[in-house]
Amino acid sequence: MKRFTRLLQLFCASGLNKEKQRADMTQHFVTAPQPTMKRVADLDGADFYPTPPWATHALIENEKFAGDIWECACGDGAMSDVLQRTGNQVISSDLYDRGYGESGIDFISASRSVPNIVTNPPFHSAEDFVHSGLRSAGSKFALLLRLAFLEGGGRQERIFRETPPARLWVFSERITFYPKGAVKKGSGTTAYAWFVWDKDHLGPTELKWLPVGYKKRF
Repeated sequence: MKRFTRLLQLFCASGLNKEKQRADMTQHFVTAPQPTMKRVADLDGADFYPTPPWATHALIENEKFAGDIWECACGDGAMSDVLQRTGNQVISSDLYDRGYGESGIDFISASRSVPNIVTNPPFHSAEDFVHSGLRSAGSKFALLLRLAFLEGGGRQERIFRETPPARLWVFSERITFYPKGAVKKGSGTTAYAWFVWDKDHLGPTELKWLPVGYKKRF
């Protein structure tokens, strides 16, 4: 009888230990650092993620630009190099010095006026870039933005109610942004679009989809 009682106690203890192990393991995963999908700044300055060339090709094959184009957040020149293919003069500048274009130029406070502006603005400054683009571009300006930029009561009041874009070119393929020098693998999970303001446009915003194939071609 004593032996049976001892075996029963060991069995119960074993069950309790397994339950404790499961609880400890669950707690470990809950409290462990979780992966993040947020973009973070690199050491060369805030929010620097070079634009894949194919994303700029998608714009210039569907939007025509007459006159100079200012790439005002040029980074390492990834977008400027593609914009040269339009045949227009491309002016390249950036707030930070990344070895390309004119550095130390803060687009948000700059007083330069040009026919066209094309850029991928830092995520944290996107709304300020819209206001600066409206002020500085005489004809067109195009910003590569998250599609979710359309959301928000604040932006509706400050931008879209009075100055909506002429066209939205929504990417059918996902863009993956990598910090410079990073290993390129996987695919992005965020939807992007080219937001194009055209001073000659009349009527409501046109919603268009870019065809599949740019990523493979370029």
